[in-house]
Parts: sequence; structure tokens; C-alpha cells
Amino acid sequence: MKALFIGGTGLISSAVSAHAIERGWDLTLVNRGRRPEFTPKGAKNIVLDLNDYDSLKRAVASGGSYDVVVQWTAFGPDRVEQDVDIFNGKVGQYILISTSAVYERPMKRHIVTEDLPLNNTYWQYGRNKRMCEDACMAAYRDLGFPITIVRPSLTYGLTQIPFAAGSWRYPWSLCKRILEGRPIVSHGDGLSLWQMTHNTDFAKGFVGLMGRAQAIGEAYHIVSDEVLNWDQIAYAIGDALGAKPKIVHMSAEQIARFMPDKYGDLLGDKSTSCFYDCTKLKRLVPDFVCTVPFATGVRLSVEYFLAHPELQVIDEEWDAAADALIEADKLVQPKP
Repeated sequence: MKALFIGGTGLISSAVSAHAIERGWDLTLVNRGRRPEFTPKGAKNIVLDLNDYDSLKRAVASGGSYDVVVQWTAFGPDRVEQDVDIFNGKVGQYILISTSAVYERPMKRHIVTEDLPLNNTYWQYGRNKRMCEDACMAAYRDLGFPITIVRPSLTYGLTQIPFAAGSWRYPWSLCKRILEGRPIVSHGDGLSLWQMTHNTDFAKGFVGLMGRAQAIGEAYHIVSDEVLNWDQIAYAIGDALGAKPKIVHMSAEQIARFMPDKYGDLLGDKSTSCFYDCTKLKRLVPDFVCTVPFATGVRLSVEYFLAHPELQVIDEEWDAAADALIEADKLVQPKP
């Protein structure tokens, strides 16, 4: 079976690429070649600018047809429409990576299935991904283009230590505050629920969908069943570091005033207490079982960062905003 990944070396996609090779797929990656260390042995790599339509079309034409094409890098409908033009009639299944952030907030129910409304008015990222999905579904209806949509939630791996109000770009910033005994900020009362999925677990569900004719025209969650609240997530990170975090709770709105980039991420996603149901995926891929609990996964991530000092970069802007948030919170606390 022959697959083409547009991307393939990112946080989520690198684990899927490795697992696809393990499962015997003939895999080609198309990307800018900036992370060669995450190209698995046995995969072919075509290096080009994905914004260069003509180069992409020529590169793909040289490979003939594919059983599966996966689009990891679409953040607007124009990229999907380009792919439809390139791959229509040349692919057995086209998989779009979307996001759980497409869903309307607040949720109509706490158990989230793939049929809930897609109308996230808080986060442009979620709206952009919804438009990508709309472009896919239009191609499916109008052209018979064989699409499958995958909606991850928060997926992490060795190169990410995830926390809702942390720095996604430089995750060691949160760890450094914990190690130094400085407070970290968590939204709400810290008790809203979330699911954290290790990228190696995600890969098992994803590769299980590849080449499945039954998945055409459908959307699927790929998310761990483990449910944690955000305080538990913070304490698991602290346990991995060997230090107990000092958590300051404040509203998502207050955090967003000092960290504007967190507005959509918190109010349009992680402030919602919900459970993303994977029953639909498990019916099609019954061997999808997540085996990496967050406590184990984040310990592996911390160990990886400690072994790679070059990753221990501090997000100075985020760190200053965290300090400003905590100082502002002190001003509004009642005097004893």
C-alpha cells in the first residue's frame, strides 16, 4: 500500500509516519526538509515549498497514484482545494487533519460525538479548520473525492510538555517556573476535564484508518480515554520534574487579557469540560487502545528535554505575562 504525507515530520505526524513504516506502508513525505531527524528510516522524502503549487503538482505526478494521501498542513480551505485539483482521480483516500476545536462552544452535551455542530465562534483556528472540512465535504459531494476527516484533541510527544496556559512554542518555560518554585497560572478552578493523547497512541488509531473504504465520507475522533483535570495535569508535570507546582487559578478571560493568544485556545477549547468519544473509531479500528497514560508520557517528554539542553529555551514574553498576571491577581485578592 502506497501513501503520501504532505508534512509528516511534525509533532503528531512524525509518530504516524514511523508507525506507518512499521506497518509496511510504502511512504513518501513531502515537506520543507527542516526536521530530517523525524523522517523515519524507510520513508522517501521530497523536499519542496508546499506553497509552490506547480512544484508540488510536478512532484506528485512523478509518483503516480496513491492509496492514501494525508494532508497535515492545511489551515485554510485554499490548501484543500489545491489538493483536490492535484489528487482527484489519483488517490483512494484523502485524509484531512482537522481538530476538536471545530465544535461549537459551549457544548450541547459533555460527551462529544462527531455529529455535534461545528461552530466555534471563539477561535479562528477552529473556524479555519471547519472551512477546510467544508471544502472536503463539498469535494466529496460534488466530485466523489474520497475524503476522511480526523479530529485530534490535545496530542503531545517527546518534544512537547503540554499545559493550557503554558507556552506551546517553548514548553520548557513552564517547567523552569515549576523548578524554581515560581507560580504557574491555570484557568478556572483547575477542575475542568481534558484528554491528553500521546502521539504514539494517536498513530495506532490513525494508521488503522488508512486504506479503509468504510471511512470515506466520515469524520473520526482519535483521543485517549484517560480524563484528567488541569490541576492533575499540572501535578503530573511537577511529578515528572520532581517539584510540586504552585498553581494560581484565575478566569480564562483574565488570562487572555495578559496573554491575548490564549483567548481562543482557552475560551474556544480548553475551558470546556467535555469527553471526546472514540466509539465510532473503535468500531472500525477495534485494536485502537491507548497505552501511554499522561503521567508516563509527560515523564518521557521531561527526560527528552533534559537530555536535549538546546530545547530548554525560555519564552521571555510568556514568562513576563505570567508574572504580570500573578501580580495583578494579588491586587484583587481580599486583604486578610
